[in-house]
Order: sequence, then structure tokens, then C-alpha cells
Amino acid sequence: MSLRDATIDRERRDLVSHEVMDESRLIRFVAGPDGQVVPDLGRKLPGRGLWVEASRASVEAAVKKNGFTRSAKTKLTAPADLADVVERLLVKRCLDQLGLARREGVLISGFEKSAASIRSGKAAWVLEAADGSADGRGKILALARHQTSKICGAFTADDLSLALGLENAIHAVLLAGGRADRWTIEVERLAGFRPLRPPHWDVPGGEDGSAGATPIGAS
Repeated sequence: MSLRDATIDRERRDLVSHEVMDESRLIRFVAGPDGQVVPDLGRKLPGRGLWVEASRASVEAAVKKNGFTRSAKTKLTAPADLADVVERLLVKRCLDQLGLARREGVLISGFEKSAASIRSGKAAWVLEAADGSADGRGKILALARHQTSKICGAFTADDLSLALGLENAIHAVLLAGGRADRWTIEVERLAGFRPLRPPHWDVPGGEDGSAGATPIGAS
């Protein structure tokens, strides 16, 4: 059963805010044998689940306020950098999914092919390297503005290249379908820990040293 299927119509209570929300918006943790709090992003580890909203602020609050111990009603130890650990695990899950998508033939890479996929209306996600040139990115995002595609710039060119087994992966498109649906769950959880659209994209002369890209939604 996929993570997407497992979270349909299931709700849990966030131990920080006590709000009941869909599992897809939460991170599951369990107590390890040594009493250490362990992230269970695939929701497969045995033991009682301790659920926290998928955001850096919520995970940090759970650690700072001993939320795991209170929820489990037993002494648990959570590392101070638990939010960083969760972010790294989410990044790996997202990139692994992209690698699978390429092998399945549902991920298109390269500027021209990505542009054509966007124009066709088949792109569920447009992936742009966070550190790619603003010129090429601006052209791709201008195309995406007229479609329903979502934008992700959470990964560097090195991240994408390694995940996809390509050299200098800058532009890519994840086609609509089951793989894109599963990836959406993962990347939307990641969005609570790092921005999917890097702030420097909208700053002229941003971190990549080029002119700023045209902001999404601008005319």
C-alpha cells in the first residue's frame, strides 16, 4: 500500500497544537528501544505513533516543550536537531521518488522537452534547480503560469543530477499521474521545512548572480 493510499480519510491529532488533521499533513514518530524519538516517515515502524504537523516550527516546539514525553506518558529523548533530521529524510524521499519517476518514464528533463510538456498541459510539477540560471528559469516559469502545474525549486542542480542520474539537471517536469500524486504528499510535507520557491528567485541579481526570474503570477 502506498503512503497516499494509507492516508486517505485518516486523521490524527497533532501533539503540539492538538488539532486533528489529515495524516498527509503530519509526521509520524515512534519511540526507539533506547527511548529516543525516531521519525517514521513511511509509517511502517512498530509502536504507538506520535504525530506532529509537518513543519519545522511544530517539530521544534515538540522537542522544546517535551511534547513527545507528555504524549507518550513516558520519558523520551528527542535530539535538538530533530527538525533538521526530518528535513534531510524528506529530501531523500522526494529525490528517490524523482529517480523512480525517471525510470518509469514519467519525468521529463531538459529545457526544450520540459517546455513542450508544460505546453501540452501534462505537467503536474515543474522542477527547477534552485541554483539554475534566472534566464532559463524565467522562461520555464512564464510557461507554467498559464497551466495548472505546481512549481518546485527546493533542490539544487547537484541534488537533481544525482537523483536522476544526469549531468547538470536544471529543468524537469513530473507528468500527471499516480507517481506525481505520491510525490505531492512528500514534497508538500517538505514545504514545512524549506521553501519550495527559493526567496532569491524573486530578487533581481539573486544568489545565482543573474537577473531575477519573472515571479509567478506577474503579468
